[in-house]
Amino acid sequence: MFDIKKIKLQHRHLKVAAYIIGAFFLVALIALFVIYKKRDDLLKHAIAKTKAKLLEDYEIDFQTGKYGFSGFKTVYLSNISLVPQQRDTLLTMNTLAVSVKFWPLLKGEIQVSEVQTADIHLQFVKRDTTSNYDFLFRKQDKEKDLIDKNTSTNLAQLADGIINSVLYKIPDNMELSNLIWSYRDDSLNQRLTVPEATIRNGNLQSTIWLNAKEALWHLTGKVDPGNKHFNIKLFAENQPIELPVIKKKYGLTLRFDTLSANLDQVSFRQGDNLEIVGGGGVSNLSIHHWRINEEPVTVDNAHIEAILSIGKNYIELKDKSTFHLKNMMAHPYAKLTLDSSKKVQLGLRMPEQSAQDFFDALPHGLFDNLEGIRVAGKLKYTLDFAIDMNMPDSVKLYSSLDKKDFKINSWGKTNLSKINAPFVYTPYEYGKPMRNILVSTENPNFTPIDQISPYLKNAILTAEDPSFFSHKGFVNEAIRNSIATNIKVKSFKRGGSTISMQLVKNVYLGREKTLARKIEEILMVWLIENNRVSSKERMFEVYLNIIEWGRNVYGIGEASRYYFGKSASELNLGESIYLTSIVPKPKTGLYPFQYTGELKPYMGAYYRLIGGIMARRGLAPYDSTNTYGMYNVSLREPLRPAKPAYLETDSLAIDSIYIDEEVEEKRNLFQRIFGGGKKEKNEDDDTDR
Repeated sequence: MFDIKKIKLQHRHLKVAAYIIGAFFLVALIALFVIYKKRDDLLKHAIAKTKAKLLEDYEIDFQTGKYGFSGFKTVYLSNISLVPQQRDTLLTMNTLAVSVKFWPLLKGEIQVSEVQTADIHLQFVKRDTTSNYDFLFRKQDKEKDLIDKNTSTNLAQLADGIINSVLYKIPDNMELSNLIWSYRDDSLNQRLTVPEATIRNGNLQSTIWLNAKEALWHLTGKVDPGNKHFNIKLFAENQPIELPVIKKKYGLTLRFDTLSANLDQVSFRQGDNLEIVGGGGVSNLSIHHWRINEEPVTVDNAHIEAILSIGKNYIELKDKSTFHLKNMMAHPYAKLTLDSSKKVQLGLRMPEQSAQDFFDALPHGLFDNLEGIRVAGKLKYTLDFAIDMNMPDSVKLYSSLDKKDFKINSWGKTNLSKINAPFVYTPYEYGKPMRNILVSTENPNFTPIDQISPYLKNAILTAEDPSFFSHKGFVNEAIRNSIATNIKVKSFKRGGSTISMQLVKNVYLGREKTLARKIEEILMVWLIENNRVSSKERMFEVYLNIIEWGRNVYGIGEASRYYFGKSASELNLGESIYLTSIVPKPKTGLYPFQYTGELKPYMGAYYRLIGGIMARRGLAPYDSTNTYGMYNVSLREPLRPAKPAYLETDSLAIDSIYIDEEVEEKRNLFQRIFGGGKKEKNEDDDTDR
């Protein structure tokens, strides 16, 4: 049965609601009437305010001819110009008509619904060191400093504001004609011309001519700024898109067939967290610059589907994001947290997939030695990295490339098994070949592994790679230590390289310190170490016979004769530790010696470190004096420096600093690898391994 009282009550509520809604619309109509009556004054005030702000913040003179309203929500301007003070004109525009959406306007949001504009010339001019666009970079620096210093900045709200300010300026409908963008400096003049660009009901269509119709490009797609969505694509007719400004100005060739970008969703999740879903891709990308590689680097097809989460104090690329490189697929992860410190997290998950797809996906021209390799089986990769930048020693690293039924069917451009047979090694200095060295018993300087002093072999292993004969190419703890060291000194000082990595770099790669070369080095080491391409003994033998030990001194055979006039088998403990000390900086090999042929006193710290560890591991006799043969080292007389007229104490102090840094870095590494240990009574002695 129906309750009559309730029905009457509902009618009363509806009546009250109707009064409230009516009152709201009445107030809104009155406000709109007032705004309508005063809109010309408001527009005049807005233009004056814009002029003043551009002049104050950017030193730009903004001028316009006639302006006013057409209808209720359309603003028109004519003869617009932007001229930076004492610079060339930046922008001229004949006409501009902009319509805004009504309902968002009531909420205080300005969303563009329609734009009509014609005859636009945007020109960037640089004369010597002066340009008419340098204000853009000055403003960016200010904003960056503000974000860096203002720790209370809510990154989610900041990002949402930026996205809205950009998307809300994109109209649902647009008619643009005769847009010219140009760049000119003392040696270069480039131009892009857009005869027509339209957006009709969200459908974007445009044509772009390069210079004097050298190439025709197209920008097409769907845009729905109100729902924060777009899907656009840039491509050319009958040829790749190439950016001539970059090529002529920086010598960088950059071309591609198609470039795409999409934004699918922007929304707040779990309260204050902004989530952005989108992606992008490129096909037939080609990059060529002499600093990157001698040959062009090409990527057939790459695409990313990204999920970005932004909180109050962090930006995160979520691990559900997916990256495709040809037929290879992986899930990247990254997070930057800004609180009392800066925390960085990185990750990568490559699910088990075809090993051949993985190697085929590597960009052509970037990993020369691996091109053409044919393999079978499957690969799986996992990377986890984290660090607090205020505490470099907090770095955490886990990296693992796992195989299943993996097999190398044939080598590509480079046969990594060549080290098993005699081969010619050519060391390079500053990109130039020094000389050819035959790595074979036919070379009188070549020393087989069993004819090298055990002291030398053990000293090298102790200092450079104590777990060489047990690891599979990498020591994560050493890499962690090198990352921490590099962050502390804010430069690339240590690479965390094992003997395997040093061998690959010397035999197969150049000395370029680029990310691409490091990745190639890691892959080659993994192939050699995890597929029994060569034995550890042979790798160590080749390593000792090719590494640099001084200026134009290569291999232990040459080094032992050069410094001490004896064979490698005759080296004593002191000589072995000395030769080990110069491996990281071989060109400084003669610096530690006095005119008498003896070592300078500061070398004692290094001898206590390496000699003490060798003794505790049973690789050298215990020395109660903690000198471990240092005073048994005597440099050949022809190499000894001249007797100084006075003692160069400043030079000794500088040299001492260098060796102290070396000792401290190695001590820290040993402690991290072996978990520290009991310190000897002598405070200069090293912690046990």
